[in-house]
Amino acid sequence: MTEKRIDSVLGQRTSYPTTYSPDILVPVERSLNRGYLGLSPESLPFVGADAWHAYEVSCLIASGLPIVGLLKICYPATSRHIVESKSLKLYLNSFNMSVLGTNRLSASQRLVEIVQSDLSKVLCTEVSVAWYEPNGVCSENNSLWDSYIVLENAVSVNISYYTEAPDLLECCGSGGRVQLCSHLLRSNCRVTHQPDWGSVYIDIEAHNLPNPHSLLAYIVSLRGENHFHEEICELIYCRLNDFFSPTKLMVSCCYTRRGGIDICPARASSSDLLPHLLLSPTILTARELRR
Repeated sequence: MTEKRIDSVLGQRTSYPTTYSPDILVPVERSLNRGYLGLSPESLPFVGADAWHAYEVSCLIASGLPIVGLLKICYPATSRHIVESKSLKLYLNSFNMSVLGTNRLSASQRLVEIVQSDLSKVLCTEVSVAWYEPNGVCSENNSLWDSYIVLENAVSVNISYYTEAPDLLECCGSGGRVQLCSHLLRSNCRVTHQPDWGSVYIDIEAHNLPNPHSLLAYIVSLRGENHFHEEICELIYCRLNDFFSPTKLMVSCCYTRRGGIDICPARASSSDLLPHLLLSPTILTARELRR
């Protein structure tokens, strides 16, 4: 497949395609940012996956009637590429005027088959895709993040850094395991520098835990950073892993929907720490604050 420039659609004025357009998908090398963090594909310090929720998906049935739904797209953190989100948005909208079946069931099944095949080819990995009806019932996920302490509700801190400052991180002087979150996560697109808003969830066990004030200050320091969502998640993971040498660590970032798509990456020191409800394509979890 011919390599496409990352800015071939992102940051450009583009028209929505009116016919099925798989060639519009743009893969982005994960190595571009992992090299900056000193990571190699052979020795990643985490396991994980990326879950994408596409809320603006539609096609036609034989009678000409449109159907609409939600697609949940999941693929592993070990994939060589991620898919550039604007190109995915344009690609999914290219189905809007395509007749894919005689009824809702056959059309939605065909849509899933095509999207799964196209993304697996573009990303050089196995991609899982599931379709959900607009009135589909979300699984109960109250237990997913309920135990997490919201940092900004629990501590106060003076802020003066808005570019990434890992030196802000401090130990609290005691060990154990804590689950912390913040809804103050904000970063910017690597190409357009447009703001991305999210919530970060951190599950950490260490002999010396993070000082909550310093952790909150560090999260806010990402406000001026220009990275994709997956890269921010890996950046936070690597900084915490390097500084605290935890025995267990999980970082998950749930970003606000933009262009009808939200992106929710998660990285962990072992697979049992991952939020499996969030990362399973066959389970639709209720939306979080930032989704």
